[in-house]
Amino acid sequence: MQQTENFKDDEVIDDLPLLDRVRQLVLSGSFSPGAPLSEVFLSQAFEVSRTPIRETLKQLQHEGLVDIRPKVGTFIREPTRREIVELFQIKESLEGLAAGLLARRGPVPELDVLEHNIEESDRATSAEDAVRYAELVHEFHRTIITGADNSKLVEHYDRLMNQLAYHRLVLRTAEHPGRIKASTSEHRVVLSMLRDKDSFGAEAAMRNHVHASAREVLTDARTAPVQLHT
Repeated sequence: MQQTENFKDDEVIDDLPLLDRVRQLVLSGSFSPGAPLSEVFLSQAFEVSRTPIRETLKQLQHEGLVDIRPKVGTFIREPTRREIVELFQIKESLEGLAAGLLARRGPVPELDVLEHNIEESDRATSAEDAVRYAELVHEFHRTIITGADNSKLVEHYDRLMNQLAYHRLVLRTAEHPGRIKASTSEHRVVLSMLRDKDSFGAEAAMRNHVHASAREVLTDARTAPVQLHT
């Protein structure tokens, strides 16, 4: 199998475990959904034998990130439309909860991080830099999750985001006219509620933002259709 996607060795963080490094590569957006993921390519890129690569791919299949087809190969998997709907429902609940918990903590350093994030998002919006904006979206949501100060919440959230392949979805919706600007405005409302220590308002604002993001994803023509099982 020939690997056709572009990949640079300097995109790899060498001090991470192999599983995390391959997972990061799969989620980075370097590969299109359905693209082949060659064991030979991965073993050469990460300078390991094919045996640990094979075990890593089995774990990623368990996580729903790749499809392994016997005697055919391994391919990047994209969630079905139904899976995206269900995962966003859980995302809305988890992030709403996190925002409410963060609001109760008062003036913590995370609020300044979010303020700076929004300022950077405004600059990315002005520059129409979708890639930079996608990075800032990840930082904003991650800061709220970690700011909730609940380790079990973080644990469940990480698995959810991996299954959703969220970075790819953000890159898509950032191309929608007006979405970056609207999203930044939604972030600003969330931060306002957090600074006011309004836990109910923060949770509601965060839920509304995630719901709006879900609508953008589901209206994108590239979102995978529901798979019917017979």
